[in-house]
Amino acid sequence: MLVSLQLGSLIAPAYACGCGAMVVDRNSRVAVDRETSAVGWDGSTEQIVMQLSVRGNAPDAAWIMPVPHRATVELGDAALFSELRAITAPVHEERHYFWPREEDWPFGGSGTSSADGAAAPAAAAPVEVVGRERLGPFDVARLAATDPKALEGWLEENGFELPDRLATALTPYVEQKWEYVAVRLAPEKRGGTLNGTLDPLRLRFASDRLVYPMRLSELAATPQSLDLYVLAEHRMEPRGAIGGRPPKVAYAGRVDPAKEPYEALAAVTGGRPVFVTAIDQYFPSPERIDGDHELRATAEDTPYRRVVHRDTLLTWGGMPAWLLTLLGGAAAVVVALLLVVRGRRRRPVPPPPPVFTPPPLR
Repeated sequence: MLVSLQLGSLIAPAYACGCGAMVVDRNSRVAVDRETSAVGWDGSTEQIVMQLSVRGNAPDAAWIMPVPHRATVELGDAALFSELRAITAPVHEERHYFWPREEDWPFGGSGTSSADGAAAPAAAAPVEVVGRERLGPFDVARLAATDPKALEGWLEENGFELPDRLATALTPYVEQKWEYVAVRLAPEKRGGTLNGTLDPLRLRFASDRLVYPMRLSELAATPQSLDLYVLAEHRMEPRGAIGGRPPKVAYAGRVDPAKEPYEALAAVTGGRPVFVTAIDQYFPSPERIDGDHELRATAEDTPYRRVVHRDTLLTWGGMPAWLLTLLGGAAAVVVALLLVVRGRRRRPVPPPPPVFTPPPLR
């Protein structure tokens, strides 16, 4: 299983990141500050638990998400994300340094420091509505389309204004005969705007590979950061960078959710132990994203955990160790000199040698 955390601050009529795209009225603006998704795969079935944190002046919006097969949709458990953050959190360790740095006394500071469109053609294939339901604050439509223009037309008829660029970006998914989940987002209070963290949604669909849809992120106007948390039998890795910088491992280790306990995680995994792999990736130029993330097992299940160090000036009794060492050294030198002087004063003074008197001359 895989979990993703994607952060962004793009405010625009269409926002794209991670596994979907946000669409609002052209006169409105919306920002997705945080997208958190938990994705599980058992070899034949994939599930995604998705949660959005949004802000803006839009009275409503739509989240469009491509899926490889027909999906079922239900509300998810937000506690899952808290547990996953706790599991993959870095270890904080303190380490000391001896000599003062420029932020320490006597140079400055207090002695410590820390390390951070066109009309649809007449022959276009129709859109099939395979399901529609109300889940809490969400109006969820599940669609099947074999033509991007037909999909665009259906969305517009139902209040979702689809930008031309997004319709073009959806073309590869249509060619692969993927389906879509279109979710209408609306504030809980009538007359309000979309702001805050929304309830999570849980999607399930058949899939013969572990895939995280990323292609729509090419529409983003700002750099994108992606954190992937993979829960499987073995340590996992992406097959490629898909247009971003090389992925980096932030955590890898085996977790038994029944022993901790992590109840939400156990509900998703069926209570079985899993190997957790956390992967960070940065996309400085989102327009270069050229595909979806596929993940595979690594050659070895090597554990790893990120360590965050806090560098602190070494002290003894509240005093800098280097200062006490210098003072102690100086005191030792003074004592040694005093001992030498004292020793010389106590040493007996030998009598002067006798004066030689030559004999008188005759």
